[in-house]
Amino acid sequence: MPNTTAWNRLRYNVYAPVYDLVADRAFRAARRKALEAVDWSPGQRVLIVGAGTGLDLPYLPRDIELHGTDLSPAMITRFRARADELGFDFTTRTMDAEQLDYPDNHFDVVIMHLILAVMPDPTRGLSEAHRVLCGDGQLCVMDKFQPDSHRASWGRRTLNLATSAIATDITRQARPLLEGAGFRIERDEPVMMGTLFRALLACKKTPNK
Repeated sequence: MPNTTAWNRLRYNVYAPVYDLVADRAFRAARRKALEAVDWSPGQRVLIVGAGTGLDLPYLPRDIELHGTDLSPAMITRFRARADELGFDFTTRTMDAEQLDYPDNHFDVVIMHLILAVMPDPTRGLSEAHRVLCGDGQLCVMDKFQPDSHRASWGRRTLNLATSAIATDITRQARPLLEGAGFRIERDEPVMMGTLFRALLACKKTPNK
Protein backbone atom coordinates (compact mmCIF):
# COMPACT_ATOMS: atom_id res chain seq x y z
CA MET A 1 0.00 0.00 0.00
CA PRO A 2 1.55 3.36 -0.98
CA ASN A 3 2.36 5.85 1.73
CA THR A 4 -0.19 8.48 0.69
CA THR A 5 -1.87 11.27 2.63
CA ALA A 6 -5.21 9.44 2.55
CA TRP A 7 -3.63 6.24 3.84
CA ASN A 8 -1.88 8.13 6.65
CA ARG A 9 -5.15 9.75 7.71
CA LEU A 10 -6.92 6.39 7.75
CA ARG A 11 -4.27 4.49 9.65
CA TYR A 12 -3.74 7.16 12.31
CA ASN A 13 -7.46 7.40 12.89
CA VAL A 14 -7.32 3.65 13.52
CA TYR A 15 -4.17 3.91 15.67
CA ALA A 16 -5.46 6.79 17.80
CA PRO A 17 -7.22 4.76 20.56
CA VAL A 18 -4.10 2.69 21.25
CA TYR A 19 -1.38 5.14 20.20
CA ASP A 20 -0.42 6.15 23.73
CA LEU A 21 0.11 2.54 24.74
CA VAL A 22 2.77 2.23 22.05
CA ALA A 23 4.31 5.70 21.83
CA ASP A 24 4.06 7.26 25.30
CA ARG A 25 6.48 5.55 27.66
CA ALA A 26 8.85 4.46 24.88
CA PHE A 27 9.54 8.04 23.70
CA ARG A 28 9.25 10.06 26.91
CA ALA A 29 12.97 10.56 27.44
CA ALA A 30 13.58 11.32 23.76
CA ARG A 31 10.79 13.91 23.63
CA ARG A 32 12.01 15.58 26.81
CA LYS A 33 15.60 15.76 25.62
CA ALA A 34 14.62 17.20 22.26
CA LEU A 35 12.40 19.89 23.77
CA GLU A 36 14.93 20.85 26.46
CA ALA A 37 17.21 22.09 23.67
CA VAL A 38 14.72 24.77 22.60
CA ASP A 39 15.35 28.31 23.85
CA TRP A 40 11.94 28.94 25.43
CA SER A 41 10.55 32.32 26.41
CA PRO A 42 7.08 33.47 27.56
CA GLY A 43 4.54 34.29 24.88
CA GLN A 44 6.16 32.37 22.06
CA ARG A 45 3.84 31.21 19.31
CA VAL A 46 4.46 27.47 18.98
CA LEU A 47 3.25 25.02 16.33
CA ILE A 48 3.30 21.24 16.77
CA VAL A 49 3.04 19.65 13.32
CA GLY A 50 1.69 16.13 13.52
CA ALA A 51 0.64 16.80 17.10
CA GLY A 52 -0.86 13.35 17.59
CA THR A 53 -2.43 12.76 20.99
CA GLY A 54 -0.30 15.46 22.62
CA LEU A 55 2.52 13.37 24.05
CA ASP A 56 4.89 16.35 23.75
CA LEU A 57 2.70 18.54 25.94
CA PRO A 58 4.04 17.57 29.39
CA TYR A 59 7.49 18.85 28.36
CA LEU A 60 6.38 22.27 27.09
CA PRO A 61 6.16 25.49 29.12
CA ARG A 62 2.61 26.63 29.84
CA ASP A 63 3.17 30.33 29.08
CA ILE A 64 3.15 29.92 25.30
CA GLU A 65 0.54 30.33 22.57
CA LEU A 66 0.16 26.74 21.41
CA HIS A 67 -1.13 25.51 18.05
CA GLY A 68 -1.52 21.82 17.23
CA THR A 69 -2.20 20.30 13.82
CA ASP A 70 -2.64 16.72 12.70
CA LEU A 71 -3.91 14.93 9.63
CA SER A 72 -6.09 12.68 11.81
CA PRO A 73 -9.26 14.08 13.45
CA ALA A 74 -9.14 11.24 16.00
CA MET A 75 -5.66 12.30 17.09
CA ILE A 76 -6.72 15.95 17.37
CA THR A 77 -9.61 14.97 19.67
CA ARG A 78 -7.17 13.34 22.07
CA PHE A 79 -4.72 16.24 21.78
CA ARG A 80 -7.44 18.68 22.84
CA ALA A 81 -8.34 16.65 25.90
CA ARG A 82 -4.70 16.47 27.03
CA ALA A 83 -4.04 20.16 26.38
CA ASP A 84 -7.16 21.09 28.37
CA GLU A 85 -6.10 18.90 31.25
CA LEU A 86 -2.62 20.46 31.33
CA GLY A 87 -3.94 24.04 31.19
CA PHE A 88 -2.60 25.27 27.85
CA ASP A 89 -3.81 28.27 25.87
CA PHE A 90 -4.19 26.42 22.60
CA THR A 91 -5.94 25.99 19.28
CA THR A 92 -6.08 22.87 17.12
CA ARG A 93 -6.79 22.23 13.45
CA THR A 94 -6.97 19.16 11.27
CA MET A 95 -4.40 19.91 8.62
CA ASP A 96 -1.96 18.34 6.17
CA ALA A 97 1.62 19.06 7.24
CA GLU A 98 2.56 19.51 3.59
CA GLN A 99 -0.01 22.32 3.15
CA LEU A 100 0.00 24.41 6.32
CA ASP A 101 -2.76 27.00 6.36
CA TYR A 102 -0.79 29.66 8.25
CA PRO A 103 0.88 32.91 7.16
CA ASP A 104 4.58 33.23 6.45
CA ASN A 105 6.88 33.95 9.42
CA HIS A 106 4.11 33.20 11.92
CA PHE A 107 5.69 30.93 14.55
CA ASP A 108 8.62 31.24 16.94
CA VAL A 109 8.98 27.47 17.34
CA VAL A 110 7.91 24.61 15.09
CA ILE A 111 7.99 21.09 16.53
CA MET A 112 8.11 18.05 14.25
CA HIS A 113 8.39 14.88 16.30
CA LEU A 114 7.99 11.45 14.70
CA ILE A 115 6.44 12.90 11.56
CA LEU A 116 9.21 13.30 8.95
CA ALA A 117 9.55 9.53 8.66
CA VAL A 118 5.84 9.07 7.90
CA MET A 119 5.13 12.00 5.59
CA PRO A 120 4.68 11.17 1.90
CA ASP A 121 6.92 14.14 0.98
CA PRO A 122 9.11 15.27 3.90
CA THR A 123 10.87 17.83 1.70
CA ARG A 124 7.59 19.60 1.11
CA GLY A 125 6.68 19.37 4.79
CA LEU A 126 9.98 20.94 5.83
CA SER A 127 9.57 23.67 3.22
CA GLU A 128 6.22 24.52 4.81
CA ALA A 129 7.79 24.55 8.27
CA HIS A 130 10.48 26.89 6.94
CA ARG A 131 7.85 29.18 5.44
CA VAL A 132 5.75 29.56 8.61
CA LEU A 133 8.76 29.91 10.93
CA CYS A 134 9.87 33.46 11.73
CA GLY A 135 13.36 34.61 10.83
CA ASP A 136 14.90 33.88 14.22
CA GLY A 137 12.64 30.91 14.98
CA GLN A 138 13.61 27.40 15.99
CA LEU A 139 12.75 24.04 14.42
CA CYS A 140 12.74 21.08 16.81
CA VAL A 141 12.88 17.64 15.15
CA MET A 142 12.95 14.17 16.70
CA ASP A 143 12.67 11.08 14.54
CA LYS A 144 14.37 7.95 13.23
CA PHE A 145 16.94 8.54 10.51
CA GLN A 146 19.33 6.64 8.31
CA PRO A 147 22.92 7.87 8.99
CA ASP A 148 23.81 10.92 6.92
CA SER A 149 27.17 9.45 5.94
CA HIS A 150 25.88 6.82 3.53
CA ARG A 151 22.83 5.67 1.60
CA ALA A 152 20.62 2.95 3.06
CA SER A 153 21.77 -0.58 2.29
CA TRP A 154 19.94 -2.83 -0.16
CA GLY A 155 18.55 -4.84 2.75
CA ARG A 156 17.28 -1.74 4.54
CA ARG A 157 15.66 -0.41 1.37
CA THR A 158 13.95 -3.76 0.85
CA LEU A 159 12.67 -3.84 4.43
CA ASN A 160 11.45 -0.28 3.97
CA LEU A 161 8.92 -1.46 1.39
CA ALA A 162 7.04 -3.11 4.26
CA THR A 163 7.71 -0.64 7.09
CA SER A 164 6.72 2.42 5.08
CA ALA A 165 3.33 0.89 4.27
CA ILE A 166 2.36 0.06 7.85
CA ALA A 167 4.35 2.47 9.99
CA THR A 168 7.37 4.50 8.90
CA ASP A 169 10.14 5.09 6.38
CA ILE A 170 13.51 3.89 7.70
CA THR A 171 15.73 5.27 4.92
CA ARG A 172 15.42 9.05 5.31
CA GLN A 173 18.43 11.17 6.23
CA ALA A 174 18.12 14.15 8.54
CA ARG A 175 20.86 16.49 7.41
CA PRO A 176 20.14 16.42 3.67
CA LEU A 177 16.44 16.95 4.35
CA LEU A 178 16.83 19.88 6.75
CA GLU A 179 19.65 21.62 4.92
CA GLY A 180 17.89 21.13 1.59
CA ALA A 181 14.84 22.91 2.99
CA GLY A 182 16.91 25.95 4.02
CA PHE A 183 17.70 25.13 7.65
CA ARG A 184 20.99 25.35 9.51
CA ILE A 185 21.38 22.57 12.09
CA GLU A 186 22.59 23.88 15.44
CA ARG A 187 22.27 20.72 17.47
CA ASP A 188 22.13 17.05 16.47
CA GLU A 189 22.29 14.27 19.03
CA PRO A 190 21.18 10.65 19.38
CA VAL A 191 18.34 10.20 21.87
CA MET A 192 17.19 6.59 21.55
CA MET A 193 18.22 3.14 20.26
CA GLY A 194 21.84 4.11 19.69
CA THR A 195 21.93 6.60 16.83
CA LEU A 196 18.68 5.51 15.16
CA PHE A 197 16.56 8.23 16.79
CA ARG A 198 18.03 11.72 16.73
CA ALA A 199 16.96 15.11 18.08
CA LEU A 200 17.88 18.13 15.97
CA LEU A 201 17.48 21.83 16.63
CA ALA A 202 17.69 24.06 13.57
CA CYS A 203 17.12 27.63 12.43
CA LYS A 204 16.71 29.30 9.07
CA LYS A 205 19.89 29.79 7.09
CA THR A 206 20.98 33.37 6.58
CA PRO A 207 22.80 34.60 3.47
CA ASN A 208 26.15 34.97 5.27
CA LYS A 209 26.07 31.56 7.00
